[in-house]
Amino acid sequence: MMKTILISICTLLLSSVMFAKDHLPTKEEYKAFLNTKTLVVMDVNPMSDFNFKIKEVMESVWTLTEFEFISNAEFEDKRNDPAYSFLLTTVATFDVDKTKARYNFLSLLLGESDTQVRDLPDLCSLPLSYLRVEDTSYAYKLEAFIRFIQDHVTLMNERPELIKANAFKYYNNNVKSLNGKTLYLVKEDLTAEVNSIGKIKGVYPYDVKIVSQDEVEAAIERRDSKVVFMHKVGPEGTKYKARCYKILIGADSSTFYYFDYHMVNAKNRDGLLEKDLKKMAS
Repeated sequence: MMKTILISICTLLLSSVMFAKDHLPTKEEYKAFLNTKTLVVMDVNPMSDFNFKIKEVMESVWTLTEFEFISNAEFEDKRNDPAYSFLLTTVATFDVDKTKARYNFLSLLLGESDTQVRDLPDLCSLPLSYLRVEDTSYAYKLEAFIRFIQDHVTLMNERPELIKANAFKYYNNNVKSLNGKTLYLVKEDLTAEVNSIGKIKGVYPYDVKIVSQDEVEAAIERRDSKVVFMHKVGPEGTKYKARCYKILIGADSSTFYYFDYHMVNAKNRDGLLEKDLKKMAS
């Protein structure tokens, strides 16, 4: 499952379409990252929610390296310099799915000399949204994503044996720790089979609330140790067959508790499924 995220990202949004090689980052690359300056590549739309939120989040959260905000043009000038790492949004498509679906990812790449953009070492990539979905669907959760990326890179440096094609699978062990947490779910992210507390309680025994985006953002900002929220990535009613990612993230530490995806079809709609809740409760 994670192999397709960390290895098979095959399109980057940098004015052209590119195809990535199958390449796992090495422990040497993770170590080298710590000696870089991280350049945050801003969205080409100066008024995007991503641009406003990423500046705020980086200033309050990022501690691993020095950082600076740059444009796409500056990225093109600097991407082959190993002194830099890059935090940017990318666009991914998956040939194995045989669909036209494209997804926004948040990626941490390492600069490397004489290397095409598609082949820069990818230290961590997280799904943000389906390409046609507005960035308002995920911008309010950026603080949690940035915290996770930092923690993931730190963990890979501390435990290089976890550097694998399915590296995120490691975090699924945390699903056993959901008892005692309150699961925050935004109603728009739920399928009809689990769109009420009554339906959810039929398959999920722990505390759960259906909340607004503002309530999720507030829990992240106060680092509520009792809250786990869901990040859902799907086509949001568009016509394309696509993946629906479902990730449970701790509001305090940004730890992953659950990571999975399904292909959206007539049986499995775009959103959290009953079978997901059953897995979370097992």
